[in-house]
Amino acid sequence: MERKMKLGMDVVNFNASGIDVGSRSHYVAIGQELEDVREFGVYAENLTEICQWLMDSGVTTVAMESTGDYWQNLYVELISFGFEVVLANGKFTKNAKGKKTDVKDCRWIQKLHTLGLLSGSFLPDLTTEQLRTFCRQRGNWIDLAASTTHKMQKHLKLLNFRLDVVVKDVCGLTGMKIIEDICKGNLDPQSLAEHRHYNCRKPKEEIARALHGNNRSDYLFGLQQEFEAYKFFQKKIADCDKEIELFIKRELKEHPERKKMKTTEKSYKRINKNAPQIKDMNQLAFRYFDGVDLFAIEGLSHSTVLTIMSEIGPEGFHKFGSSKQFASWLRLAPNNKISGGKILSNRVPKGSNRLKIALRQAANAIGNLKDTHLSDFFRRVAYRKGRHSAVSATARKLAVILWNMVTKKIEYQPPKQYLFLDQKRKLGMVNRIKKQIDKFELKPEDLGFTNTLDISNLI
Repeated sequence: MERKMKLGMDVVNFNASGIDVGSRSHYVAIGQELEDVREFGVYAENLTEICQWLMDSGVTTVAMESTGDYWQNLYVELISFGFEVVLANGKFTKNAKGKKTDVKDCRWIQKLHTLGLLSGSFLPDLTTEQLRTFCRQRGNWIDLAASTTHKMQKHLKLLNFRLDVVVKDVCGLTGMKIIEDICKGNLDPQSLAEHRHYNCRKPKEEIARALHGNNRSDYLFGLQQEFEAYKFFQKKIADCDKEIELFIKRELKEHPERKKMKTTEKSYKRINKNAPQIKDMNQLAFRYFDGVDLFAIEGLSHSTVLTIMSEIGPEGFHKFGSSKQFASWLRLAPNNKISGGKILSNRVPKGSNRLKIALRQAANAIGNLKDTHLSDFFRRVAYRKGRHSAVSATARKLAVILWNMVTKKIEYQPPKQYLFLDQKRKLGMVNRIKKQIDKFELKPEDLGFTNTLDISNLI
């Protein structure tokens, strides 16, 4: 006889609700019947009505999609009323059967959340979210300034001012002074070449030969417009830097015990023109992460550390149970697909965020270093799988290092220490002295040293 079997799914979240977020209206479901679904507007009073109706219905937990930016105000309102809110990725709620409607969507979200099939997305704390707003605004201004730079170069080429040939960076010290003088009406090549900076490789004569233009008034007007826009964007970037510095210092004032924390200076860290112009960024970051020195990691620039501070923050690392979970969230770990005991695919999944991009850029910079622990790892992977895979692998290694440093409060201690230029020179001198001692069978006393240990102490 055939025996009928029923396979049921246990209810994990009792009194659960599902919300389909939209730009004009929100559909809220507290059950699977049609009378359990209501439509609300998007104004402030409508958001309060949603929360009040959910409270009257006995709902304790709510799930909704992270649709654009429309979820943010509703999320804040739900949190203020004390609801447990799960912000789900839209790709986990797509497989609803039948025709797609807003009513079916919110009922499907409610069913999935009731059965515990939805996982929440990562959301930073309020302090990190505010710092992120300032930093992302700064990034927008940098992108606009870069676009203006390209347009200035285009107008210079149309004017036959081949500044890009004789100057490495058109928006460097030499280039900006020449462009500013051109916009003021000076078109004499000899006087324009006088703005040459002493670090510029090309001589004044060659710069003057590159500045014989056609002097068309329409192109000069376009160049002047773009130059004024560039200066405007640079001012906005400087304003963002001041606001970011003030915000970080205000947050550190709430932790007076960190005021005496101090780390070593990192004079070998280069500060390029797009780096945040924040005084003592090294010390501020050390105190912000409660004694964790992220600048000790080779390849991490000022912009990278600021991205870590603004995108995840010190508290964000603790939301991941392990470094593997953190690397997987960044989509830097392989996504293994196994069927029938065979690995069908182990590619890194697509998608990225600003933190992943920053870590990949840092990994690419590490690939250009020499004689460091991470650069040796980079080259081993690049030799076997190519530079693209080496960037991803090194970025994942950086993510693991960061998670362990912040969560476990441990220092970065690689097997091979990073040596900057002065240390490399001293190390070379020590090796030469030791070779002379071995070659001519000398003693350290013959060279003015007490013993071999004194020679090594030169570093």
